[in-house]
Amino acid sequence: MTDMLICGEDLGLVPACVPEVMRDLGLLGLEIQRMPKVMGQEFSRPANAPYLSVVTPATHDMSTIRGWWEEDGEVTQKFFNHELGLPGEAPRTAEPWLVESIVRQHLASGAMWSIFQWQDLMGMDGGLRRDEVAAERINIPAFPNHYWRYRMHLNLEKLLQAEGFNLHLRRMIVESGR
Repeated sequence: MTDMLICGEDLGLVPACVPEVMRDLGLLGLEIQRMPKVMGQEFSRPANAPYLSVVTPATHDMSTIRGWWEEDGEVTQKFFNHELGLPGEAPRTAEPWLVESIVRQHLASGAMWSIFQWQDLMGMDGGLRRDEVAAERINIPAFPNHYWRYRMHLNLEKLLQAEGFNLHLRRMIVESGR
């Protein structure tokens, strides 16, 4: 017996019985916006995530929001227009306001948990985020020399001094009810 809350990694090709077993055991599922579980669907919507789930823009094995935004312009254009509901041409890079829009979608979800890579949160602030997007990546599973290479570029003292960012993030979390 344990009091731990368990989240199953129910992504990719999983046996058909997995969703039912997870539901019966009350295990949280993992919901990633750019990895929808419904065949033919381009993106999942955090707003539609079940309560017994964890929503996140990415895992440690994926690129950050900013990195993903630059990987495929056609995909991000569809996301910009359909998921963010914005008209016109998508910006080439994920500007702070775009990253914040995606973070807000996840915070507004009805899922039990909404989690983020720290890099995605700092991506909302043009002064805190890294200049080089590729340096934000934690892990690239296909490349053995790129495992767990990420290091935070700010020390905690500097982060504590970023009062505007800290207050803004706190306000976003409180407003979302998390």
